[in-house]
Amino acid sequence: MYDTRVRGILIEGNKSYHQITEDISTPVEQKPKRWWYISMAISTIMLLGGVYAGYITISQGIGTWGLNNSVAWGWGIINFVWWIGIGHAGTAFSIFLLILRQKWRTSINRAAEAMTVFAVMCAGLFPLIHMGRIWLAFFILPYPNSRGPLWVNFNSPLFWDVVALSTYLMASATFWYVGMIPDFATIRDRAKKQGKKIREKIYGLLSMGWNGSSRTWFRYEALAMILGGLTAPLVISVHSIVSMDFATSIMPGWHTTIFPPYFVVGAIFSGFAMVLTLMIIIRKVFKYQDYVTVGHLDAIGRILVFISLIMGTAYMTEIFVAWYSGSEYEYYTFFVNRISGDYWWAFWIMFTANAIVPQLFWFKKLRKNITLVFIISIIINIGMWFERYVIVVTSLSKDYLPSNWAEYSPTHIEVMLFIGSIGLFALGVLSFFKYVPMVAASEVKSILKPTSEKE
Repeated sequence: MYDTRVRGILIEGNKSYHQITEDISTPVEQKPKRWWYISMAISTIMLLGGVYAGYITISQGIGTWGLNNSVAWGWGIINFVWWIGIGHAGTAFSIFLLILRQKWRTSINRAAEAMTVFAVMCAGLFPLIHMGRIWLAFFILPYPNSRGPLWVNFNSPLFWDVVALSTYLMASATFWYVGMIPDFATIRDRAKKQGKKIREKIYGLLSMGWNGSSRTWFRYEALAMILGGLTAPLVISVHSIVSMDFATSIMPGWHTTIFPPYFVVGAIFSGFAMVLTLMIIIRKVFKYQDYVTVGHLDAIGRILVFISLIMGTAYMTEIFVAWYSGSEYEYYTFFVNRISGDYWWAFWIMFTANAIVPQLFWFKKLRKNITLVFIISIIINIGMWFERYVIVVTSLSKDYLPSNWAEYSPTHIEVMLFIGSIGLFALGVLSFFKYVPMVAASEVKSILKPTSEKE
């Protein structure tokens, strides 16, 4: 039983079912406003810059990046891991909060799932470009061929990445699409009444013959539960597999058993922070304050402060083990190279942004300050990017052989590639704003009565 006196109202404004349909369907049916076109233009320019940088990289080689014999992984792998982390939010919202019966997820889960799909698409670009010879990418796929003894190395976590990432993208996209079918049918029916033939045909095709019968709902809910059950393990497996790229090596700062849970928690941390950023934008621009309430943002803030404590514990655990182990190599990596050495600034940005700043969410008054919450959500994702930077660069720049030590700094090509990936992500999100209902109307309606009426 949901007690609104204790947990607050989830849908404000005394909405009726028809009002929910109108509020959620109208942005899809209306012509976009000027800010949407401006944002699309800026995002397209960013993407074109990334395409140009990708062309230079592929045509001239990885030598256009700032990589060297020591730091063979730079911004490409940093951005890959960062985007994968952001992509963990959708399934976390859709699956874990569903299992925990958190009704407040219904206003947020669709945007989180959309963000997952676009973030994973951005992530998948970097390993392909990093290969140098992108036209040979098919060599990493295990399919019947005539290569003779040449085959993928099933013992390599790099190969596990390919399998996990492709599976995660397909499963997330399928789960996202299935959840949109009832709302596509609503837009189809509304388009029919409005005489919009093209829109009716498009959304009629997307709704796959949805008729709203009891049998249709039964099959829909059964399929959603099956997809949810199959997708849930991917939240854990994908980023733990990514962490194995580092943990199975012998590099100081990488060779540690804490990496799998550490990476998974960090991924959910950055994903939830990006969801918070996106939902604040949605509620402001589309005036969805009645659906994405201060209570929703407060709930995400409480989750973030809890995960931040875990992140801080993980950082301190790494530092303690480096000291307690007695290994001079681990000690040098953490205490000399990271905490007080050449990369001290990156380490302390990471530590401050991820372990200290989110502690402001302990105060309810600050959690209700939307501007401050928005700023903190951005700071967290900046901190999570620097976490990947610290892990990759500080360990590779100074390995076991001092004669190999080399500094790393990105070139403008690497920076443009990253900006291009942000442009691709923004284009996807903006298209989502225009062509897909941003809130799951069918799910919001299912919780309207028990979570909106004061007792």
